[in-house]
Amino acid sequence: MKITAIGADISNNDTSCSKNLIKKLENNIPHLIDLGAINAALTNITGDDVVISAFVEDDHLKMINQAIVDILKENSEDIGDVGGISSTAEGAGEGISYAEANIRQDRFPDALIMAFDTYGGESFVGDVANSAIKAARGMDGVTDISTEILPGVKKIPGVGYVSDQTDDPVVVATLEDLESVGVVAGAMLGAALGNKNVYLVKRGAPSYIIPGSVIVSLTAFMNGNMMDLAVPFEERTRILNL
Repeated sequence: MKITAIGADISNNDTSCSKNLIKKLENNIPHLIDLGAINAALTNITGDDVVISAFVEDDHLKMINQAIVDILKENSEDIGDVGGISSTAEGAGEGISYAEANIRQDRFPDALIMAFDTYGGESFVGDVANSAIKAARGMDGVTDISTEILPGVKKIPGVGYVSDQTDDPVVVATLEDLESVGVVAGAMLGAALGNKNVYLVKRGAPSYIIPGSVIVSLTAFMNGNMMDLAVPFEERTRILNL
């Protein structure tokens, strides 16, 4: 079993996603269940980027990936990132973001999804995402983590090819148990925010940031239930005046 997560900018502006776009995407999520996804959700809304994630059996991965892309295409306000997908490596352009990770068969499907958004395609966003990946790799309680953001064309199973011009990466990590959620999420978030000009935002918040910055959202997707972790981390990191 795997988690698959596909992110794209299909908004008609550069800072936010309209309520209408979000509603249309959420209304199409049940189609993924009909096609065989174990669970699926619009997990992250980060500035003008959205991420659809799904828990799938390995033999359904290609079909569900293509179905997610179809949903993004059919509901896009601006073809944006979806237009960069190519059937050949040579034709690949700036396209969708992709991440996947394995889930052990004897575990409930629990995962963390991080999504990033830039205003001007800030080049250091890949380093920020890789910081989070490296922080989670090898931690107790982590089953698997998506691959690092590397130069070169990327092949997305069931979809096609995108180039390394894609500038709003997605990171996923799968977990062994619920008790690992806070520990692993804290490590990943701390690593990302330790980079310059990186800010945590709540799901659906517009990217009202000074250009030259990166925003990140962090979602827990636990056996089909979704939680925006920006909310509890905002509370946990308040400085207490004792």
